[in-house]
Amino acid sequence: MSIDSPFKAYDVRGRIGENLTEDMVRRIGRAFAEVIQPGSVVVGHDSRETSPLFANALAEGLIAGGVDVQELGLCGTEEIYFATDHRKTGGGLMVTASHNPIEYNGIKMVLAGARPMSRETGLDEIEDLSLNTDLADVATPGTRQVINVRDAYVDKVLSFVDPKALGDLKLVVNAGNGSAGPTFDAIADALAKRGAGVTFHRQHHNPDPAFPNGIPNPLLPENHAATSDAVLAAGADFGVAWDGDFDRCFFFDGQGSFIDGAYVVGVLAAAFLAKYPGQVVVHDPRVVLNTQDLVNSAGGTAIAACTGHTFMKQAMRDHNGIYGGEMSAHHYFRDFMFCDSGMIPWLLVAELVATSGKSLADLVADRMAKFPVSGEINFRIADADKAMADVLAAYEADAVARDNMDGISLLFETWRFNLRRSNTESLVRLNVESKGDAALVAAKHADIAAILTKAG
Repeated sequence: MSIDSPFKAYDVRGRIGENLTEDMVRRIGRAFAEVIQPGSVVVGHDSRETSPLFANALAEGLIAGGVDVQELGLCGTEEIYFATDHRKTGGGLMVTASHNPIEYNGIKMVLAGARPMSRETGLDEIEDLSLNTDLADVATPGTRQVINVRDAYVDKVLSFVDPKALGDLKLVVNAGNGSAGPTFDAIADALAKRGAGVTFHRQHHNPDPAFPNGIPNPLLPENHAATSDAVLAAGADFGVAWDGDFDRCFFFDGQGSFIDGAYVVGVLAAAFLAKYPGQVVVHDPRVVLNTQDLVNSAGGTAIAACTGHTFMKQAMRDHNGIYGGEMSAHHYFRDFMFCDSGMIPWLLVAELVATSGKSLADLVADRMAKFPVSGEINFRIADADKAMADVLAAYEADAVARDNMDGISLLFETWRFNLRRSNTESLVRLNVESKGDAALVAAKHADIAAILTKAG
């Protein structure tokens, strides 16, 4: 087949009708069956228009390869992770393009026990077979059945908190018309039955493949107002927003201000280490100063891992991390199969706010002053190699240390930056942070951005 591959660093992401069609998705399912030999799998999908069609094509390919398919239907990616482990299947596949533009869709895949799949553990072979080989159907096809594990999933998620400890908080929740709404409702109902007095104000709650309020990507500044305004209008304690498959969770304080994900990682890391002293916390290498300072001060061990859910999960497993966090709002938990969840974080933050007597703004204010950040800025650059080389030429000689774990990170006496390519989009991403000097962050960000813009 002569098409551009939709396979990325750790999942599938392609343009609908171009390099991602029903036929291609069926081929991917058939190749997954051939390479992984899972016996059985769970399959689910997000709220995009093509997702049910692609989930069906994926099931057809898997069944043609002799795999028994258990279908969740509309769900979140973390429900696939949970069901894969809970049902003891040999793998799980989620049809989703997460926060990508509407013309995209994709597939996230995990192995038995919700273990991450990488290029080294089957993705390369699946890509090769999908693109280059017409696999015959096996003599004995697999079966398919619809299953429902939501109640068990809700029990698992709520095991991370004491529902009665959440008090009478008032929260705004914004599902972005993605797949979070129905799952959230199940969690909210269970909370009420278990004595929680939380009041919820739902925003853009119902799944809608047209995304009438825009693609659910709460990281984008232009998408902040919907949640921020709702927080202010409701007089809420804080707000929560999710992306399309709700594996990322974003926070707004009671004043409607967006909380950068790096500070949420620090809050959750400190909370876990207070309960479980001396444990390992895994973090991504883009923004590290705040997290490393908090973890070290709490007597824990901070371990950096490459950005991306596959790499983070593997590092969590390798180091038995109690918690892992990325500034992009992915949060990973040892007691959730070392996987990321977008529902567990807001429950933990709600419990922390209710029991500490501090607002979310209070919990992060001193950390924001101590370690200011630029936020992640994206640049679409034709020649990324030249752009990154130009930045290195301007700064490397003065750096205290260089780290190539994920892109390029240069550390200086009072500040640091990370410059990396996106794993899923044609972008170069820049993060700048400092030790207590917001003006320095702004100045260095402007200088580096000028170099990147000139190169591209």
